[in-house]
Amino acid sequence: MRLQEISVVPSPKTPGWLDWYKDPSVPVFRLPAGAVDAHCHVFGPQAAFPFAPERKYTPCDAGKTELASLHDRLGVSRAVIVQATCHGADNTAMTDAVRAAGGRARGIATVRPDVTDAELRELDAAGVRGVRFNFLRRLVDTSPKEDLTAIAEKIAPLGWHIVLYFESADLPELEGFFGSLPTPLVIDHMGRPDVTLPVGGPQFSRFLGFVDSHDVWVKVTCPERLSVSGPPALDGEQYAYTDVVPFGRRVVEEFPDRVLWGTDWPHPNLTGHMPDDGLLVDHVPRIAVTAEQQRRLLVDNPMSLYWPGEGA
Repeated sequence: MRLQEISVVPSPKTPGWLDWYKDPSVPVFRLPAGAVDAHCHVFGPQAAFPFAPERKYTPCDAGKTELASLHDRLGVSRAVIVQATCHGADNTAMTDAVRAAGGRARGIATVRPDVTDAELRELDAAGVRGVRFNFLRRLVDTSPKEDLTAIAEKIAPLGWHIVLYFESADLPELEGFFGSLPTPLVIDHMGRPDVTLPVGGPQFSRFLGFVDSHDVWVKVTCPERLSVSGPPALDGEQYAYTDVVPFGRRVVEEFPDRVLWGTDWPHPNLTGHMPDDGLLVDHVPRIAVTAEQQRRLLVDNPMSLYWPGEGA
């Protein structure tokens, strides 16, 4: 009997889904040679890499080819590709994109507590260097802390780290658990501070104190997610996301050797607007104001964390 080829019928996008910006501007700010996008994703493409049945959203396709094209336009040399929640714990699309980069990409995986040592070694060989724990309930069903602890204990011997995604308002109930984890930590998007509150106020000060007292790296990323002021207005406003600048600048100044930057392309789950990735690059010199700060943020720090011992 002749075997019939099975075709995947793509699921429609979540209603109201905003696709990534198709024609980003060329940044005014020129990234230094060897710059790393330390936080980006791939979605599918769905026909090749189906989305997880348990996902809470269905995005547009945004694969490795489009990501590479964006990086060429922006002047990015290397990337850290973070597993997208729409793919669940099937890391195939992410590892395919990492392998395709020929050593110039690393990956952050999502794994379950029953992941085997052999599976972890396979991910490590593919270029994975960490796992992500997501505490935003609107995106995932948060795993019990004992399950996350079990994962942390399994990855620690590999020298991996844990990427944490949470809201700053939830830090008081989570910081004890975070501090107990046996790996370095990387915090997404500055812990999502409320930028309507003072940068010197208790919420952000608590976050900075946590970073100061633990082995923590911070991504000064996603001003488009954190901002209330938003992108430039049509009346000639020059800068985007002005209200986020004091927060990013404070982190860069206090922890110059432990900050990372990334685009968050293709910007999942945004509802207000889709950012121009060129403007996200132009945000960099507003938070890292000196050439030395920019070099550390964009090249030296991510190289130290993800490609130790290699030159840019």
